[in-house]
Amino acid sequence: MSISKLKSRAAVVAAMKEFDTVGRTYFLEKYGFGKSREYMLRDPATGKLYDSKALVGAAYGYAFPDNGPLRSENFSGGEATVERVLVDLGFEVVRIGQDWTTEEVEAAVRDYFEMLRLEAAGTPYSKSEHNEQLRTMLKTRSKSSIELKHQNISAVLDQLGLPFIRGYKPRSNLQELLRQTVLKYVDQNQQSLTSVMDGFDAQTAPGEQKFRGVLVEPPKVEPSMAPYKRRRLPKRLDFATREELNRLLGRSGESWTVGFETTRLTDEGRQDLVEKIDWISNRLGDGTGYDILSYEKSEVARFIEVKTTTGGALTPFIVTRNELEFSEESEDSFCLYRVFQFASEPRLFILRGSISSNLDLEPLDYRARLKSLG
Repeated sequence: MSISKLKSRAAVVAAMKEFDTVGRTYFLEKYGFGKSREYMLRDPATGKLYDSKALVGAAYGYAFPDNGPLRSENFSGGEATVERVLVDLGFEVVRIGQDWTTEEVEAAVRDYFEMLRLEAAGTPYSKSEHNEQLRTMLKTRSKSSIELKHQNISAVLDQLGLPFIRGYKPRSNLQELLRQTVLKYVDQNQQSLTSVMDGFDAQTAPGEQKFRGVLVEPPKVEPSMAPYKRRRLPKRLDFATREELNRLLGRSGESWTVGFETTRLTDEGRQDLVEKIDWISNRLGDGTGYDILSYEKSEVARFIEVKTTTGGALTPFIVTRNELEFSEESEDSFCLYRVFQFASEPRLFILRGSISSNLDLEPLDYRARLKSLG
């Protein structure tokens, strides 16, 4: 048996259809192949990539049903031989596993920021459609590799303290070329990025007014890939500071949290405690070190500081010295409520105890006065 005998394009197409039906993992297991290390068949219509060696092995079985498919040990040549067979049959074969080029990285970055612009404007868009369109340009890149690259872009933006696309959780093991390309894009497009920030700032109302099923566990944070010095950005691009100064967003988040606490205590059978909930910052203003006084089911006080973002769960935020000190004094009675995805689908996680025990804190400002001469 030799793959050189495979002359049927229809047999390869049949193998591709089976691949699509059963999925990559099952297909490779069925025919006894590992993932292609270098060569992939690419469907020009969809941009989908197929493991070339496994595909030829399965196609051989379709072409010669009496002989059955070829397994990995039956091949007389490597992936380069498989490439020649497929090309001779009129298929496109591409090489994978190579570092992304400058042109590929720049295309992925442009696409990412276009999606971020749409998200900030509240305009619906499809990540899958963007991925598919990008694959028509990046012929050697799979759907999953483009998704990973977009997650890498989120990681760079997170390190800069900028908002990132909610559906692309930051993945920090990234190509240095990508980091430099994102930094260059930010430097060269500060005016358009300011408009993106303005769009996020305008999203101050909750996406939905429901309080059950919104509490989640705090997100797990990947270890940093390397010590990274945070770049100083203009104030207009400091997302955390902008949200801290956005009084409408802060007030709306606190109001939503009062609703959450009302629902929580009602569900716990403590309607009597609902009447004691006190929105302190609304009644007295800021400065007490917390926003809302609520209660545990056991009637123990719960001091709640609310931090609201339109971004994802990992979006950085500002805490004041007063809040930090109050959390140290109150210990487990202090709860930081991180409300995120506020404008689309509000979610919440709770950090109980002192702020310093739960968060990495970076000093940003100092109160300055002239030194004495003595």
